[in-house]
Amino acid sequence: MTSLNLRKWLLLIHQIPPKPNALRVKIWRRLKQIGAIAIKQSVYAMPFTEQSREDLSWTLKEIVEGGGDGSISEVKFVEGLNDEQVIALFQTARKADFEKIIQKANILVADWSSDQAEKTSPVEDLALLSKLQSRFEEIVVIDFFQAPERGTAEILLRELASFTSSRKSIRDENNGVPKHLKERVWVTRENVFVDRIACGWLIRRFVDQKAVFKFTSKAQYSPEKNELRFDMFDGEYTHEGDKCTFEVMIEKFQLQDKALDFMAQVIHDIDLKDDKYSRIETEGFKAVLSGLVAAQADDNLRLEQGFSMFENLYAYFHRHKD
Repeated sequence: MTSLNLRKWLLLIHQIPPKPNALRVKIWRRLKQIGAIAIKQSVYAMPFTEQSREDLSWTLKEIVEGGGDGSISEVKFVEGLNDEQVIALFQTARKADFEKIIQKANILVADWSSDQAEKTSPVEDLALLSKLQSRFEEIVVIDFFQAPERGTAEILLRELASFTSSRKSIRDENNGVPKHLKERVWVTRENVFVDRIACGWLIRRFVDQKAVFKFTSKAQYSPEKNELRFDMFDGEYTHEGDKCTFEVMIEKFQLQDKALDFMAQVIHDIDLKDDKYSRIETEGFKAVLSGLVAAQADDNLRLEQGFSMFENLYAYFHRHKD
């Protein structure tokens, strides 16, 4: 191969003080996260792209701020190590990542195909699949040279997604969400904030993906046919004792999910202002929600944008269940 046909690469060459060891571990994790591979001690390669340059630049900044030193170079491998060998190093690294996904996916396939499958919660099934899919997507971002194992992992995840979808439909019809909660109009007070946005998300996520919402300014509202009220006076779903409506809905919908329980603690403290749970996530999430309310006066848009926020919070707690 002539020099004209050689690939360009980015190299990060660094020197990190032996102590504190925390910096060395931090940089090792950062390089692994961005998909860099070590071609020798303290020398890491990345494909020649703007994203790689940006990732390495931020990493170098962390190294320097931590008391280390380093440089980023544009190179071509002329003798010794060649492009094919470097690509193989990237593919080997991603092979190990994808094989972990494949292993876990195969375990789920076996578990969900067994006689015990119907005894598990569909919510937990979806959470397990969601976690695998999220990890798969993270790996895909740094799979610069399409490791062969990627296709196998993708096929398995599709099979699992199809399985959970069909299983959820069966559960909904037989012994899952009651049919009388489907195809309803859900009514609540206008100017929605934390509890009502959270309840709307819960309804769409676990009860009825096509649920319609209606807002009223009336303190007392008489529901029309096919309407259910929530978080309002005399509502079918509203505060009970010291529980906010979100907590009440989780119980009445019989949703057993630790991530939802942790979300309920955050929502409870924001809504009731009693610091009962004092989770570290509460103040930050409250600030973001308050920003949404300040920026968006339309209740439908508040729900639409708020649902994404609650979906992200749900994903967060699924990764931090302990």
